[in-house]
Amino acid sequence: MARRRRLNRAGVKRIARRCLVVALVLAAIPVVLTFLYLPSFVHPVSTLMLKDLVTFSGYDRRWVSIDDVAPVLAHSVIMSEDGQFCFHRGVDLGELRGVVDDALAGEATRGASTITMQTVKNLFLWSRPLGSVRKMVELPLAVYFDAVMSKRRIMEIYLNIAEWGPGIYGIEAAAQHHFGVSAKQLSRRQAALLAVSLPNPIARNPARPGPGLRRLASLIERRASRSGAYVGCLD
Repeated sequence: MARRRRLNRAGVKRIARRCLVVALVLAAIPVVLTFLYLPSFVHPVSTLMLKDLVTFSGYDRRWVSIDDVAPVLAHSVIMSEDGQFCFHRGVDLGELRGVVDDALAGEATRGASTITMQTVKNLFLWSRPLGSVRKMVELPLAVYFDAVMSKRRIMEIYLNIAEWGPGIYGIEAAAQHHFGVSAKQLSRRQAALLAVSLPNPIARNPARPGPGLRRLASLIERRASRSGAYVGCLD
């Protein structure tokens, strides 16, 4: 009996060691890939794009340099998704504290996901289920990603992997699909509509916006026109 217990303990230790090795390998993947994604000639793909490939769904993504994207599009995305993008270090601590306070008070929590957090999620993590577990991994990854990458490169990657409809990834494919123009030719209105569709690109169609989406786009269009220092890190 004692020998059997010793064998069981040894088996548990072996399993624990293997799990630790697997965890370390998984943790090392985004660390290494972040450095590989630094050069502008590298065009990363998202986990959703990989899923589409594996399931033979296919997708449309046409990588475009941030220099070939209408500046108003990036400005609109910042003002819609993450107004403090140029100032935080991957995580907006003020927004995060607000979410924690709301949760402790038993109130409905608002989103506090930054563009950097969305980028690392799209590149390295999963969407659902186990969202809370993902967030625990996403936060330190976003801080690390922001420390290694320039804000301009983070935005370039984000705009090229964000989903803008079923099988539509990246701003060039989105501009062509929804408005029949290149990303560089987007108007202020088109840029605002694309920006406000990002939180739910499957349900929100920027080419056929409802009244609510049009009102939100008008707000973002005004904010983008006065964005000033809020977008200075992209210059």
